[in-house]
Amino acid sequence: MSLPKPSVVIFDMDGTTVRHLNPKLLGFMEWLDDTVYKVSRLWTWIFERKGKGPLQLTQPEQPVKPPKSIIVHKAIHKLRKKPVELLVEPCPGVMTVLEFLKQQDIPLALVSNGLGKGYGQDIVQKFGLDKYFGVTIFREDIRKSKPNPEPIILALSKLKDNYDDGDLIWYIGDRHKDVSAAQAAQKSLPCQIIPLAYGMNAAVAIIEKGYDKRNILMTYQDLHEMLQDIFKDKAA
Repeated sequence: MSLPKPSVVIFDMDGTTVRHLNPKLLGFMEWLDDTVYKVSRLWTWIFERKGKGPLQLTQPEQPVKPPKSIIVHKAIHKLRKKPVELLVEPCPGVMTVLEFLKQQDIPLALVSNGLGKGYGQDIVQKFGLDKYFGVTIFREDIRKSKPNPEPIILALSKLKDNYDDGDLIWYIGDRHKDVSAAQAAQKSLPCQIIPLAYGMNAAVAIIEKGYDKRNILMTYQDLHEMLQDIFKDKAA
């Protein structure tokens, strides 16, 4: 049984759209990102607790002030000298999936906790991902990173103005925080959002949070076949 047909699909970047040729580097960056998030969350809880409503599907009127933790990411990217094609490559089969979704006129967005300047934007340009993603969200664009839902909400607001119960959002990620971010985004959306796990870390979160096992992707080839089945009525 296939998943419901998406009207919008959002992809995480590292580990989902591209994979690192040096897995240890990816592991370190993920650990660093998780640690920074936990520290900033504790800081906010202690010093900045205020009653705030849910995130809205609107873009901020003022430019986003980059978080202090962005300094750490800048330091990492200054240390590396290699071009991005020597650091990462597209995940196997992902380009076929992106091309298929583009042919179906499905709006696509790329959302990452990583820095855009000197890294994410280079990846997008080097591998021609700008051909598919109408919106890209990086660390500079947000105040709070995943598992906070802000990056997802911002991406959706930039893709189109209004959503209703006829919309269905797919969010594909490889980490526990991706599933958590999608689940949290649901509270601010008038439509359903379905997290899809690409990788074991996110797969564990899918099971823990009670989502269907269909939401776990083993390969992009499997996803491509699923999409062909979902959209076959449209093709006919």
